[in-house]
Amino acid sequence: MSENTKFWKTPPETYAKLNAEFGPFDFDPCPYPIPEGYDGLVIPWGNCNFVNPPFHKSDGINGKGPTAFVRKAIEEQKAGKTSILVLPVQSYVNLLLEAGAELRSLGRLRWREVITGEPMRGPSPICCFILRPFSCKAIADYEKGDMT
Repeated sequence: MSENTKFWKTPPETYAKLNAEFGPFDFDPCPYPIPEGYDGLVIPWGNCNFVNPPFHKSDGINGKGPTAFVRKAIEEQKAGKTSILVLPVQSYVNLLLEAGAELRSLGRLRWREVITGEPMRGPSPICCFILRPFSCKAIADYEKGDMT
């Protein structure tokens, strides 16, 4: 962890809402305060996990950031466990999700340079967002702000 590391706790009302919907949570692999010698990435997780990981590698134990916790959650999923991860995203991602977008991974697309056709070196992971038309009822619900 860097000497400038700050820890940020999940707002209690957000935690309570998620716990009511998905819990009860029985394990937190990213507790605060962090016990000495603790590493939530190397121990088995509970059956229903609340995961608020470090948002940057520099803030994590041994330089491990959100990707390491996502990989661990996937490993735990394969063992039949549930994990609720809270992660930062760009604001446009939340806008798309709130509008009902479906998501699909396109992997690391090797975009082509427009003149030469040369593939991009080191492409970033790309996600495809699909927005389908709403039914009339869904449009009315969306306009009222009721997308539950």
